Amino acid sequence: MNTAAEDRRFLLAAVRLARRGLGRVWPNPSVGALIVARNEAGEPVVVGRGVTGRPGTGHAEARALADAGEKARGATCYVTLEPCSHFGRTPPCSLALIEAGVARVVVGVEDPNPRVAGRGIALLRKAGIEVEVGVARDEALALHAGFIRRITENRPHVTLKMALSADGAIGRVGAPEGAAQIHLTGPIANAQVHTLRASHDAILVGIGTALGDDPSLTCRLPGMADRSPVRVVLDPSARLPLNATLVRTAAEVPVWLIVTADAPAGRLDALTSAGVLVIKVPANREGRIAPAAALAALAARGITTVLVEGGAHVADAFERAGLVDTMIMAHAPQRIGEGRLYPFADRSLDMVLADHTYVLTETGTWGPDGYQIFRRR
Repeated sequence: MNTAAEDRRFLLAAVRLARRGLGRVWPNPSVGALIVARNEAGEPVVVGRGVTGRPGTGHAEARALADAGEKARGATCYVTLEPCSHFGRTPPCSLALIEAGVARVVVGVEDPNPRVAGRGIALLRKAGIEVEVGVARDEALALHAGFIRRITENRPHVTLKMALSADGAIGRVGAPEGAAQIHLTGPIANAQVHTLRASHDAILVGIGTALGDDPSLTCRLPGMADRSPVRVVLDPSARLPLNATLVRTAAEVPVWLIVTADAPAGRLDALTSAGVLVIKVPANREGRIAPAAALAALAARGITTVLVEGGAHVADAFERAGLVDTMIMAHAPQRIGEGRLYPFADRSLDMVLADHTYVLTETGTWGPDGYQIFRRR
């Protein structure tokens, strides 16, 4: 007999399994599915596992069913997101579950996609399959936040990552934007940043950081080069140099440049010829790129999660627009002292937190550095 504790245990295991696909399967959600059967002693045993593959390949449920084979008949399927009910590049997962003869399906969260939106659950129940919905719902919602936001808000989920000194700075005023912060934290914290990059669809910086730091913005952990996200630069006037590291490596890892309609046509042609994807959005009244416009353009191209890495003016613009969903702040032990540059242009982290828009959800250490994770209420 299934218990609530058992259901939660296996649904959370499916959530952990699904994290393997984060950053790799957009615009689809990275779904995790487990097929659990009873052994002769009546104990639950995982007989099939599946994670969503790249677009056009198998969904999590289909992969888990294939892994389980005949053992799926009469078993329970634990799945982080409602099984789909429509024909796309792959057949509906709800029909696959019915045909496999599973007896029960436990779902973390409903699919907000209008093509599904409860229809998958309804199909399963109509076929006589017992369905439980909302088990480990909060964890499933967090896992699928990017997919859900793209469907319901026409934008990706935004995570802002910054490294701060002990006195709350990201560098010194007057230094090239972005140049100082890479030296603040140690190797363990830096490895965590690369793990973050691998779990996001895209990484975004402003042109100030691109010019001052000439970053590669790739995932440089051993064996994970293919997990590098799409690299996005907000560059209203298309100032990114053709000899920049981002441009020179555009054939290896995609580079998307978001510009305004006033950007020089010659520059755009040269960047396009170098392999950069140029995306035009309307300029705001200050002639800049509004964060909402940039995110809408990314969502239109299938991006579900964005890691914003800088600099201070970009962080400030996204935060003031109410478009930062998660903040990850690494805290280094050294101090900057006089002339320190605040992480949000003219605002410190304490100033941003003062109105209680964000709640602290996690603290810890990465070697000698500390970290805090905040989520928007």
